Amino acid sequence: MDSLSQLALGAAVSVAVMARRKGSTPTPPLTPPPRRPALWKAAAWGAVAGSLPDLDVLISHGDPILDMVLHRAETHALFWLALFSLPFGWLVAWLSGEQAQWRRWWAAMALALLTHPLLDAMTIYGTRLLLPFSDEPLGVGSIFIIDPLYTLPLLVGLVGALALRGRAGLRFNVAGLALSTAYLGWGVAAQQHVAGVAAAALQQQGITAERVLVTPTPFNTVLWRVLAVAPDAVHEGFYSLLDGAGGDAGGDKATAPLHFDRFARDSALDARLAAAQTPESPAQALRDFSHGFYRVGASADGQQVMITDLRMGQESGYAFNFLVAERVGTGLAAVEPTRQMGQRLDLDRGLPWLWQRMWGQRLPPPR
Repeated sequence: MDSLSQLALGAAVSVAVMARRKGSTPTPPLTPPPRRPALWKAAAWGAVAGSLPDLDVLISHGDPILDMVLHRAETHALFWLALFSLPFGWLVAWLSGEQAQWRRWWAAMALALLTHPLLDAMTIYGTRLLLPFSDEPLGVGSIFIIDPLYTLPLLVGLVGALALRGRAGLRFNVAGLALSTAYLGWGVAAQQHVAGVAAAALQQQGITAERVLVTPTPFNTVLWRVLAVAPDAVHEGFYSLLDGAGGDAGGDKATAPLHFDRFARDSALDARLAAAQTPESPAQALRDFSHGFYRVGASADGQQVMITDLRMGQESGYAFNFLVAERVGTGLAAVEPTRQMGQRLDLDRGLPWLWQRMWGQRLPPPR
């Protein structure tokens, strides 16, 4: 998820924990009850903890593909973060001058750290939550990496908690956490609904796919992208939850199937590339990381070979597209290190299309 969302989530979780008063255990008459830590301290340290896991972007692995696939690895593993939270919580309590409440600081920092990878896992990128026990990158793919409807409740609740005194402000923070969490649940439910629509449309159109991906388009959970991958082709379609709310000129949108565009996939070139490289090659790492949602293709002159992660972006603009080999005679020579190839996204056409298509207007996507 984006940095602002992670910062806001860490701060909100920390405020929620540190704002809680002690339980009903009576204190000795002559012992003053422990004071509640200042909420701004809780918010500040929660924001720090919520941002720490993403510092792994500063680590270079010597190759653009490896930098991509090894992001969200050890620093996002629940086991390692849980271990780190104990000394980190004690350090925060000591720096805050509240050593007597180190357990509460530990609980706050642990939750701020652990909720970071759990939120990341709701996106499609891939988060290795279960290291060191499993190397599998997990990604639900029910929310886009930037979604204002998730982030805004957290920010409003946090501002309310810091600006207002007493329980009223704290209720703002709790409400923000509740609404943002409910929005995550809504995204999962909407994703399952669209997956059912996609399965019916694929069957109706006679498309046999090895794997199907359903993810939201940027900044919303109303318009969804459906990707169906076959050995020789990639089928891409878009479905809005509002597609049945209006009507096309000359057609009934409520009964219109999800339309797919077909794009060729060069499985022969993919096999040649795999045969020319080792199982530990960056290209193979991307195949595994993308769970098979990738494409290998050649440049216009046929001299360069690229591999593209099909999960993030759309035809014909993807966030992760890498040059991995070049033709040498009749064979292929690996490019070491690989190079990330930019693909320009036409925002002048893409954003208006996104807005109109989200509201149920059947428009062909910009290519």
